[in-house]
Amino acid sequence: MNASPRKRSPGTPDPGARDVLFPLLHAAASVERKLEEALARAQLSGPKYAALSALVCAGEPVALGELAQRLTCVRSNITQLVDRLEADGLVRRVDDPADRRGKRAELTALGTRRQAAGARQVAKVQEDLARTIAGLDHAALAAALSALG
Repeated sequence: MNASPRKRSPGTPDPGARDVLFPLLHAAASVERKLEEALARAQLSGPKYAALSALVCAGEPVALGELAQRLTCVRSNITQLVDRLEADGLVRRVDDPADRRGKRAELTALGTRRQAAGARQVAKVQEDLARTIAGLDHAALAAALSALG
């Protein structure tokens, strides 16, 4: 006698879906570690790369408050991050023409080169990840991960 599969009520998770939490956390930590190691080869950290990339995308000096918004962090964190970037010679603070009390972060030539080196390293991590998950339905995976965030 064949047993028919039990029907789940709407909204009840698939029992197999419960087994995904810890592998997902492990995978996220692994990808983050690989990304940090790759950025270290470009002499950058994740936050430094993110800030430099935001400045590259802007194409012009950015007010520190606006940079904080773009990176979704508080102003005091951006001040410390820009301090470190400035100490490394990657950005410089310039006067804000719209606010005489304000400062903007401007990329230096070294900052532009270092961001480009970081972008190449990030691309390699992305390519490795793409090869690793080549057999998966990428659209379904992206949708599932987006639903979590």
